[in-house]
Amino acid sequence: MKAKRDETNTDLQRGFEPLRTIFAVLILLLGFAAAARAETGFGTIKATARDGQPFELVALASEIHYQIGGLVAEAGIRQRFSNSSSEWVEVQYLLPLPEGAAVHDMTLRVGERVIVGEIREKEQARSEYVEAAASGKRAALVESDRANLFRTAVSNIAPGETIEIEVRWWQQIAYRDDRFALTLPLTYTPRHVAKAGAGADKQAAAANSVRPATTHDDLHSAVAPRVAVSIDLDPGLPLRRVESPSHALKVTRSGTRYAIALADGSVSADRDFVLEWAPVLGAAPASAVLTETVDGETYAMVMMLPDSQLANPLPRELILVIDTSGSMEGESIKQARAALDLALVSLRPGDRFNVIQFNSVTEALFPDAVAMTPADVALAREWVAGLRANGGTEMLDALRTALRGTPPAGHVRQVVFATDGAVDDAAGLYELIDRDLGQSRLFPIGIGSAPNAQFIERAATSGRGSSVVIRGAGEVGERMRELFAKLDRPALRDLALSWPGVADSYPQRLPDLYAGEPLVVVARLSNLHGTLEARAANKATTWSKSLPLDHAASMPGIARLWAQRKIESLEQSIDRGANPEDVRDQVLRLAIEHHLISAYTSLIAVEQAPARDSAEDLASRRIANGLPAGSLAYAATATSAPLLELVGLILLLMAALLAWAARRRATPFLPV
Repeated sequence: MKAKRDETNTDLQRGFEPLRTIFAVLILLLGFAAAARAETGFGTIKATARDGQPFELVALASEIHYQIGGLVAEAGIRQRFSNSSSEWVEVQYLLPLPEGAAVHDMTLRVGERVIVGEIREKEQARSEYVEAAASGKRAALVESDRANLFRTAVSNIAPGETIEIEVRWWQQIAYRDDRFALTLPLTYTPRHVAKAGAGADKQAAAANSVRPATTHDDLHSAVAPRVAVSIDLDPGLPLRRVESPSHALKVTRSGTRYAIALADGSVSADRDFVLEWAPVLGAAPASAVLTETVDGETYAMVMMLPDSQLANPLPRELILVIDTSGSMEGESIKQARAALDLALVSLRPGDRFNVIQFNSVTEALFPDAVAMTPADVALAREWVAGLRANGGTEMLDALRTALRGTPPAGHVRQVVFATDGAVDDAAGLYELIDRDLGQSRLFPIGIGSAPNAQFIERAATSGRGSSVVIRGAGEVGERMRELFAKLDRPALRDLALSWPGVADSYPQRLPDLYAGEPLVVVARLSNLHGTLEARAANKATTWSKSLPLDHAASMPGIARLWAQRKIESLEQSIDRGANPEDVRDQVLRLAIEHHLISAYTSLIAVEQAPARDSAEDLASRRIANGLPAGSLAYAATATSAPLLELVGLILLLMAALLAWAARRRATPFLPV
């Protein structure tokens, strides 16, 4: 009888194995879906095992290396994770990368084995990853989360094991105001999820988004993540300075090349890393053409710097908008107040102005813009000095208020918008700017040690203005002087390009250009022989320039940067009414052809042989990123709590079913 019972129990256990596997896959899928809206990042995790004892899954090293040649850079980040717990572990984290990065490659290293990532349709890649994780295979997944954030997951790290993942990308180097600049985000400001429905009233907005701020310990790892950065710079022209306004550097020059590293070896990942290099006087470029040929197709990047346009400044209607949401608390709100104070004291007789502050609600100092008087300027400066950070980041009403109406005849309206850009979904904001901009021009000021660069740049482009970023209190004066120079110098408008042959170039909607700003475009060309003709105008004069393309320098990465710009343009076209399915099909083809991550494609790497017995449990952990420097707290605004609560209930139900199944397996079955 005992043998028969054992045989019956064995059969039941075998019968439950498919159910157990299905549950494991469902749990991983639900956990991944829940994490997809959680605010996480990369660094060091301090977790708690099932026995209640804390353990650390440590990122032994996060190393970023850049190879920079002129206007283009290729970079990669390597992160090595060591599992010091007694459990098999899966980790998930958000990786912030530069705005506009073309992410093209990923490798997973386990000991001497290297697994190369492949591009897949997003849902297929996620399905492959979840199946591999549940079946005990080591796997890595990198997918687009939103803006410049990429969600990365690594599964089946064995107890005591170290695994390395490397992600590679191309990016464009910025050039403006006589200096080149590389910006690398090492962390990010958590995004606020805007309230549903633009027409909701202010009371509902406040109820939806305000509750006590969350502390550093509530949101972040007890062990601060650290990262090392090294750069090989070949500028292609003589330099008068190489420096970083964000970090101390060690710079070694060898001929015309520079080897650059952090002076401290590694630093806390709590702010953007910024590198700037300036040409010697007289060596600054006025134009450049870089090309790459891939699979018989020719791609080009062109930079043209117009001559400075001098004219008497027009009277202006200056609308100053300041973000006072909870994410601005600490150093950011101080920088924003200082920036607006400088703007107020820069007002001239004949100017008009208003000041608007927003968090969960919008408040204007005056019902409408008023003529500049010493008394009103003093009132505004006092009002700005008393502003404090609190609540959510509801920008829509503030932008609508700032763009409302038209300026008086003879005045130019300039909207200066100081924010960290902590918005989760900015599509409605871009739509509002496109629809209601009118005669206004939008000048975003990115505030804080880790502002949302993607939002700042696109808001400036859509608003036909310019942007500056203030990352520290010591930069306020210099950056605001740069902004004032642009406010007072007329822009080149109605830019147009005439290419030889057929060209598919981006951006398709060319921006207005202000003092010190070049026009940079990427294109796929049918003909590299001939001359590119550019022309533009402003209120004072017209401008034109011819640029021969025949003797362009060759540079890798141009093709992928062109593909990334086209993908961004296609995705943004949905906001302007394009058919989402048509856009999806075009982006899929382009991303797969150029091996790029997009909203519809991901990178997946899977080791073929299972490393873990699927009967063993896999613990899933999310890794917290660093708190941006200078931030005292985050406003815990509208979140995905309802989703997480639902996921929690489903997981509890599954756990109960598994427990019931285990009890049934342990109960002897007597023969009938």
